Amino acid sequence: MPESPVGPDGMYYAEQGDLRAVRAFVAARAEKLGLPAARIELLLLAVSELTTNTLMHTDSGGHIRVWAENTQLICDVLDTGGPRTFGRAMPPARSPGGRGLAIVERICDSVHSITLPGGTLVRICLNL
Repeated sequence: MPESPVGPDGMYYAEQGDLRAVRAFVAARAEKLGLPAARIELLLLAVSELTTNTLMHTDSGGHIRVWAENTQLICDVLDTGGPRTFGRAMPPARSPGGRGLAIVERICDSVHSITLPGGTLVRICLNL
């Protein structure tokens, strides 16, 4: 996995049982950083989709980091998975899967995917 410092604004997750702790960590950070409650719920949905994607499609965990910069809350999800493709049409509701990234893209103010040596970083931003 690409090196990522895990300080007070970040944490490591590696198994399904960690998702509750990830959501609690993200919610606490977002509240402390001033994201309104309704926006925290959107952030948690996006984070759940991204971290579940990590655990379903990689053989290792990931790092998550949450901080504020200017007027945005920024959340990075870093894992060993391949590139993520955004800008796709939303699959039909009856599709067996593949809606997670489309949901993330629609509920966040901006989404970026950066391929790094050994993994991918997905950065989601929500306006404060």
